[in-house]
Amino acid sequence: MSLWDALRVAVGAIVSNRLRSALTSLGLIIGVSSVIVLIAVGQGTQKGVTDRIRGLGTDLLFIESSVAALTSQTGGLGGLAESTLSQSDAEAIRAAAIPGVSAVAPLVTVEAQAVAGANNVGAEIVGTSSEYARVRDLEIRSGSFLTPLHDEGGALVAVLGAHVAETLYPAAEALGQELRLSFAGGRITLAFAVTGVIEEQGGASEVDDQVFVSTAGIASRLRFLRAPTGDLRATQIDVRAAGGADETRLKEQLSELLLFLHETPEPDFVIHSQDDLIDAATEVSNTLSLLLGSVAGISLLVGGIGVMNIMLVSVTERTREIGIRRAVGATSGDIVTQFVIEALTLCLVGGVVGIASGVGISLLLDGRELGGQAMTTLIQPWSIAAAFLVAAGVGLASGSYPAYRATEIDPIAALRNE
Repeated sequence: MSLWDALRVAVGAIVSNRLRSALTSLGLIIGVSSVIVLIAVGQGTQKGVTDRIRGLGTDLLFIESSVAALTSQTGGLGGLAESTLSQSDAEAIRAAAIPGVSAVAPLVTVEAQAVAGANNVGAEIVGTSSEYARVRDLEIRSGSFLTPLHDEGGALVAVLGAHVAETLYPAAEALGQELRLSFAGGRITLAFAVTGVIEEQGGASEVDDQVFVSTAGIASRLRFLRAPTGDLRATQIDVRAAGGADETRLKEQLSELLLFLHETPEPDFVIHSQDDLIDAATEVSNTLSLLLGSVAGISLLVGGIGVMNIMLVSVTERTREIGIRRAVGATSGDIVTQFVIEALTLCLVGGVVGIASGVGISLLLDGRELGGQAMTTLIQPWSIAAAFLVAAGVGLASGSYPAYRATEIDPIAALRNE
């Protein structure tokens, strides 16, 4: 029997049992599409996190308090109270003139409600200095960022992220408007003058949803910003390295300086580079993708078992047909080829439909909001190839045993079968 004849017989057998064939392929369709969709979600998550980290700027080092980093409270009042960093640490780094340090900016982040007229929005308030725009390479749409005069004085001025400006002032220019910020659950409310709006960053950037204020302006109004020593607390210190600087050496020098300032033998801070954060995010995302792919692989395995089950039923139903083929000269190899080709065809059709479904669902999910979070999917060509090869492997595996069972049938007994 030629391969063409085996394929023609296989297609005929599949078409003659349309409903059974469709239900059998359904398990493979679900399995293949699940593999593609879940891997696309995992890889999309990795890309989103990576883009967000890269969107912070270039050549950045982030200094955080060890306690705040471990408790994942950075940005909240709890994390701020535990922070061992201070504004004076940033000033010391700037004064040390460490080779390779291009700019330094301390920041303290707290949550607040931003109110303008009848509009309001929850926003992350970032208290920082004028140098922050240089550290993060921010572009200003209108007005200006904080200036050195704001660093020295106590003016209550605010620079808005693009999304905050659009939400609070949908029909007017935000520049020059009054903005009220309510801290500590509304117990403290301060009025600010809007002096600038930052160009929209897009993507997963958090800048669009932030409000930047001068630390000097809020320091005297918000007492919880000060440590018992009277120094201003810092949630984080961002350092921009000069192009081509040795980040490893720079980390060592920063660490030595902070150990001296904090008078401690063991670091009570951690220093991360963007590459460190990207590597950590990639490792987590790869683990997530592997886990999601494994879960989807289980459905493929179940689909393969379903195909094998149906092929065994098919062998039993076609015992007389097998006997006739053997009687007219078909060899064991011909019988094996017939049933393997049939199982392979069934699986490959399911694989192709599953690939189309998986790609379609992945494209449909991209950019959609789920649980308040925008989903990002990234279709990987290797996941499509892997899913197709697995579908083909399932066809070969699930068709081999039934085909072997078919060759074991005695031709005479098969001819007597009713």
